[in-house]
Amino acid sequence: MSTRAFITGVSGTELTAAEREFVRSERPWGFILFKRNVETPAQVAALVEELRAVAGFPDAPVLIDQEGGRVQRLGPPHWPAYPPGAIFAGLYDIDSALGLTTARLSARLIAADLADLGITVDCLPLADVPVAGADAVIGNRAYGTEPGKVAAIARAVTEGLEEGGVLPVLKHIPGHGRATADTHFKLPTVDTSRDELDRTDFAAFKPLADLPMAMTAHVVFSAVDPAHPATTSATMIAEVIRGTIGFQGLLMSDDVSMNALSGNIAERTRAIFAAGCDMALHCNGKIEEMREVAGQTPELAGRALERAKAALAARKGPQPFDRAAARAELDALIARANTASA
Repeated sequence: MSTRAFITGVSGTELTAAEREFVRSERPWGFILFKRNVETPAQVAALVEELRAVAGFPDAPVLIDQEGGRVQRLGPPHWPAYPPGAIFAGLYDIDSALGLTTARLSARLIAADLADLGITVDCLPLADVPVAGADAVIGNRAYGTEPGKVAAIARAVTEGLEEGGVLPVLKHIPGHGRATADTHFKLPTVDTSRDELDRTDFAAFKPLADLPMAMTAHVVFSAVDPAHPATTSATMIAEVIRGTIGFQGLLMSDDVSMNALSGNIAERTRAIFAAGCDMALHCNGKIEEMREVAGQTPELAGRALERAKAALAARKGPQPFDRAAARAELDALIARANTASA
């Protein structure tokens, strides 16, 4: 079916009449859930089913940020807690195979939780490489400070999700680790040289360029484009994301409503597409903003449509899995990591 090139949030645990009309008329490609949309497993599953039914798009991707640690939209008492990325990094330093096994196992269990609800996309893995002095918005979400290690753990996370029938979204391309501000509130500028960026930040994403989807960073890299964050920079997208890194999958913006972007919502949305993003992401569920995004969003067509179709086609059914045994193994590995760091 014909859709528009945006992903939208909704306001609560079920659709309002205005949201139903919006979804029917504006035809978003996909949806994203947050804690405000979550009460119980039965309620989330019903919401996911309703979103697809109202959209008239049975394969509509439903996304969520389920990383573990402090970024986990599904949590106790209905869903287990999962470790932050730093746990995998610590185990990797003890034994690289252990770190990768833990990362894959955690992601595979997350995928099982999501699949139960009909959620088909997780905004994971991160390939951000934090540095000393950076804002804590990435912090212990990261898989380390060395690009090769970060890429290896990110690959293991990807494999765990894919084995569970859930698509990954690589973030925040081409790197959020050096940002000195939280992009929810302010636009950060990174003044690091291009050579250093190529060796560190961009290098962590390069081995992951085959992933089906990626989310941009609202970060200015002055060595490449001093005027625009990567999300709205045609130079960054063409030269770095598509060029140096070599990512050819579906490129979505980070949230349009974040204050790192300048201009009103309509202006931000236009800038996202003008720069070369395939898809705009709007998260906060405010209906007036949703309408502004939709009003500036093109039909999903051409190369963007091809990438969207390829991303959905990459999702396979979940492989056989002993959930209880996997959870026991993950808990034992996390306990080992906590003991080692004590």
